[in-house]
Amino acid sequence: MSSRPRRLATIALAVLISLAGFSTAHASPRAWSASWTASPQRPSASFAPNWSEQGFADQTIRQVVRVGAGGELTRVRLSNAYGSTPLKVAGATVARTADGAAIRRESLRHLTVKGARAFTVAPGRELATDPVPLRLASLESVTITLYLAGSTGPATFHAQALATTYRAAGDHRSDAGGAAFTQTSSSWYYLSGVDVAGGPARRDGVVAFGDSITDGAGSSADANNRYPDQLAERLAAAGRRQAVLNQGIAGNRLTVDSAWFGDRAVDRFRRDVLGQPSVGTVIILMGTNDIGISELAGASPYPIFAPYPDVSAAQVIAGHRELIRAARANGLRVIGATLTPVKGSAYYTPRSEAKRDAINAWIRTSGAYDAVVDLDRALAFPDDPDRLAPPYDSGDHLHPSDAGYQAMAAAVDPNTFR
Repeated sequence: MSSRPRRLATIALAVLISLAGFSTAHASPRAWSASWTASPQRPSASFAPNWSEQGFADQTIRQVVRVGAGGELTRVRLSNAYGSTPLKVAGATVARTADGAAIRRESLRHLTVKGARAFTVAPGRELATDPVPLRLASLESVTITLYLAGSTGPATFHAQALATTYRAAGDHRSDAGGAAFTQTSSSWYYLSGVDVAGGPARRDGVVAFGDSITDGAGSSADANNRYPDQLAERLAAAGRRQAVLNQGIAGNRLTVDSAWFGDRAVDRFRRDVLGQPSVGTVIILMGTNDIGISELAGASPYPIFAPYPDVSAAQVIAGHRELIRAARANGLRVIGATLTPVKGSAYYTPRSEAKRDAINAWIRTSGAYDAVVDLDRALAFPDDPDRLAPPYDSGDHLHPSDAGYQAMAAAVDPNTFR
């Protein structure tokens, strides 16, 4: 088929899907596949200055993400999960990324909801746009631009993007160049997902669910070197069309809610894992913050880590069991990841290490998981197994380096995926 008939067929398919109501939350979960995600968080100052608490007014924000699996059609999901007022989007576009804040002009598509370019996301809700005929390849970067004309109030966001977000005064949703986008941030705002459709219906997406070590803390900015990204690269190199969705939140705990670091994992699991379309497998790496922050009570100069309950190994294991039950009830394959070494970091004490050892022994030997990836052993320093190997240490003795994240991705056996 020539390019012109293929393009006309793709447009026709987009129209049919839109008329059938697939742009709403009631779409068949098999009609769309999540290709990129970020977990929404409450507005906060977090680790670094950001725009979440002040929000936006007569400003355009431009955000660049790299998708996992490709497809013929694209839609974008926006979250107002922690907004107290309706989020009014005056206009939005999606395009292939050029360089920095610039886009490839010929790929620009205006995003709509029920055919309208201006739309509203209700407080506490997520909204998916209508499909657009934008064909994306696996591991291709895409740029989403939102023009917010009125005052938004505090913004639902994802604190640690490890990617550059751009802001401009006024309406620049259709700009091909990036000259107007003179301000930058290292967080994502309102953006919770990019989905693709048009390929074979399948349920083979993989969710990496965890804390900062899944989120990518310590990896290079704008380099896509988080372990889920590097795992996606492995799959693509092997010819496997599977997205690896990063649902990590820095500082997140399995058993404890935090205004700064997200709802506890046992609560957000339904939204961040079970709510993703066409997912078949979840890799769970959780518990490091539960036992590590327990050691900071009375010693931490950072109130952002509060509260400081003493979380036991048994409580963490009970949290894992709860996640396993929820995943299996929804037909997902569940892979458990052992907790990585922390010796030399503020989290390390003999007591926290005893908890980590107990949790890891349970993950390895209990048979509770469908499969296990032993990240502890993959990253450990042979001369001192409680410590990250020096090449894998970003410098804080807690978070891996780019090489460490590569080693994590290499430790995952793709044959254990659904």
